[in-house]
Amino acid sequence: MQDSLPLPSYGTGKAFVRLYTDYFCSPCRAVEPELEPILVNLVKLKKITVTFVDTPIHKDSQIYARYFLYAINKSNNLEYAIRTRSALFEAALTKISGKDALEEFLKGRGIAFAPVDAVPVLRKLNTYLQEDRVTSTPNCVITKDGKSEKKVGAGEIVKALKELQ
Repeated sequence: MQDSLPLPSYGTGKAFVRLYTDYFCSPCRAVEPELEPILVNLVKLKKITVTFVDTPIHKDSQIYARYFLYAINKSNNLEYAIRTRSALFEAALTKISGKDALEEFLKGRGIAFAPVDAVPVLRKLNTYLQEDRVTSTPNCVITKDGKSEKKVGAGEIVKALKELQ
């Protein structure tokens, strides 16, 4: 368990990717399986640093965002973060609601978590939402060579990330 909760950022690449999704967003859920191998590859090749920004659009999104942070507090690596995200997308699809039901669901999927004060990280992620003017999901901001580009929608995001390979 971490002493202080880190941002959900992975990689050491010079291109910075902020990926904005909501677990209850159908297009986000649909594109996630396509994004996962691209993100893993780009991080492995040291091309990007990716930050996952849970975007609270649905009424239950905030509790899901907290449990994502609790999970990375337990095991903070890209593969575990992606596995946790996948479980949370599945939970949202099956309309899991409430802390107890979500905890039981995650435990059943082998996702361990360690509760921690998530407020400082949630505040930082909220700052990113405001800076990048994100109002919908899926959304992505890629900063490379001092220039930022916003990509909206699954197709644009996948295309932009593939161009970084």
